[in-house]
Amino acid sequence: MGVELSRALALRIGMASRALPGVSAGQLLNGLIGQLGWPLNEEKLARVTVTQLRNAVSQGGSIDADVDMPTADVADRFGVARLKEVVEILWGNKVEDEDLPPVEPYEHGDLPGSIRAAVASDSGEELNSHFGSARRYLIYQLTPEECRLIDIRPADGAEEAEDSSAFRARLIDDCHVLFVQSIGGPAAAKVINAGVYPLKYVEGGPARSYLDALCKKMGSSPPPWLAKAMNVPVEDRIRFHVEAEA
Repeated sequence: MGVELSRALALRIGMASRALPGVSAGQLLNGLIGQLGWPLNEEKLARVTVTQLRNAVSQGGSIDADVDMPTADVADRFGVARLKEVVEILWGNKVEDEDLPPVEPYEHGDLPGSIRAAVASDSGEELNSHFGSARRYLIYQLTPEECRLIDIRPADGAEEAEDSSAFRARLIDDCHVLFVQSIGGPAAAKVINAGVYPLKYVEGGPARSYLDALCKKMGSSPPPWLAKAMNVPVEDRIRFHVEAEA
């Protein structure tokens, strides 16, 4: 090509590809060149649009095969919110060190009667990702009175695994419940087989708001699946169900 890509832009494209699981930096670079032309420079990346990014990912290669991916599939796979985030990275508006929430100390037995919840997240302390493309899972220990973040588990290696959904299910198989924006049927079956109950909230938002609502249910009349996770005796589970139906 005659002109080298600057180190700063190469790092930016690398960050952007890491936000798109399964898309390599080389695939993204090739797609961006197809959309913006060579040489890539600061001015071109500062004007890239979500539509151009969708086309770039499509042209650069599919998630797990050396064939083109239709742009509609790109949007379905990652969602508009994720693509907007990647555009921000390409513009240079996001830095690599994210504002991740602090993990709190926890030892087994600290919170008697608690359950464990996983939240599919791409940034901060937000519920904002599809199960199959989440960059990480925020892990919380919950009681009716407390919500404690005890771990942050990156999904690194999921796309290279023989079965990505099974890999992700194993990451959270010590949890009782999973919060996601979306999850496909086959993936949901693997999560359920791992003993985890998936809850889908398409609108997403701050993770704590959903977790606080679950804590309140734990302290009142939990639905049967939650009562089971809390090791509530069978007769009480039946009572909770009757009360909820009344």
